[in-house]
Amino acid sequence: MSSIAASNEQTASDVWVRVKRRLRAELGEDIFASWFGRLELDAITDGCAYLTVPTRFLKSWIESHYSDRVLTLYRAESPHVERITIGVRSTVGRDAAPARRAPEAPRPSNVTTLAAGPAAEPKPLVAPAPAEERGEGSDLGGAPLDARLTFDTFIIGRSNALAHAAADRVAHHQAGPALYNPLYLHAGVGLGKTHLLHAIGHEMRAQGRRVIYLTADRFMYGFVASLKAQTSLAFKERLRGIDLLIIDDVQFIQGKQIQQEFGHTLNALIDAGRQIVVAADRPPADLESLDERVRSRLAGGLVVEVGALDEALRASILTTRIEALKTVHPTFDVSPNVVSYVARAITANGRDLEGAVNRLLAHATLTGSAITLETAEAAIRDLVRNREPKRVKIEDIQKLVASRYNVSRSDILSERRTAAVVRPRQIAMYLSKVLTLRSLPEIGRRFGGRDHTTVLHAVRKIEKALGEDNALNDEVELLKRMLQE
Repeated sequence: MSSIAASNEQTASDVWVRVKRRLRAELGEDIFASWFGRLELDAITDGCAYLTVPTRFLKSWIESHYSDRVLTLYRAESPHVERITIGVRSTVGRDAAPARRAPEAPRPSNVTTLAAGPAAEPKPLVAPAPAEERGEGSDLGGAPLDARLTFDTFIIGRSNALAHAAADRVAHHQAGPALYNPLYLHAGVGLGKTHLLHAIGHEMRAQGRRVIYLTADRFMYGFVASLKAQTSLAFKERLRGIDLLIIDDVQFIQGKQIQQEFGHTLNALIDAGRQIVVAADRPPADLESLDERVRSRLAGGLVVEVGALDEALRASILTTRIEALKTVHPTFDVSPNVVSYVARAITANGRDLEGAVNRLLAHATLTGSAITLETAEAAIRDLVRNREPKRVKIEDIQKLVASRYNVSRSDILSERRTAAVVRPRQIAMYLSKVLTLRSLPEIGRRFGGRDHTTVLHAVRKIEKALGEDNALNDEVELLKRMLQE
């Protein structure tokens, strides 16, 4: 590559970095991460910036909602860019350098070009999705169910017993109207809610019931594709003619029209006595991006939290996984002491436990040596280190406490002494003392320049109240978990 070409490519990369920085600033971190985190620059040719995404759904969504914004920001950083093209990059050989598109080459049917000003080219029609993504074919399409995720392979512990019992009851219920409709499971990443969704789907499908399992992005893609293909009525009828609808990661459903259709689908299925099972990472009331009527409908069924894995459950998961691997690797042996150590060290979720077992297996098979506590510690070090407690800021504590107690952050920092303000202020000071490394004088300065003795008084008062008031103790523990997640 010549020095001039290398310089031009570096300049294009720098411009793209600035464009993404502008997008993040305008749209916020959550929206940027959801829709633009995997948007990449391929090449710039004859005033056209070729951008790529890994899926047709992302391409369709960005084109429908954000393409004009991306083009505007691109032109602000690089005026010679007159249009952008969004394509779907191949997943085969994706680590290789992307092929440059010649400017005279015909545009593929799944690429849409946007241009600025009068030079804009007409948008070609988007290629239709495969039948399984349109919701056609066996079992009405949808995402496939994982054969490994059944009730038989689900390990029950104290934290997930209620969720398992509810899922099992729904899956085996046959007579009469649907149970707990909808069944709403919520939990953090890797705690088993998706496992239960698949288990329900397997069981009801084995009974000959019509089942469709959709992630939020597949639901949105199916709806958008049906609108473009003018088959939205058929899309709605397919969804409403089933016995069980499973929606995973419902917190990602966005867009007013899509949310309205989702709400209509919920109402139609519930009114018809059909079962709905939904999973998300938080309770319905906390899904602030969802329409209020949809949240109300979701909260009207049985809402169950899948709790964090306790140590005994983590040990059971590890033991079960190790025993399964022994059928393929008979020499793979992990002592109870090592299992106990890993269960204590890794506390986040089941996926990290799976990763730990894979590391232990790799060590045993590649080195041929036994798994000891020392080798186990070395093997899972990165998993443990990556799960260090989140660093909590005093400002975050003040904002969260103010929100929970319906006061403003300025009230907490003010000199007001009404009961409605004093108690939240003291709780915020207490949390600042136990969740940060700041000294009492520093905490006092962050709370409107107060003396360290004021902070100490607040901390002692809340400590005493926590021992006497169970409701307050539960509230403070919840605040701690919210701040540390």
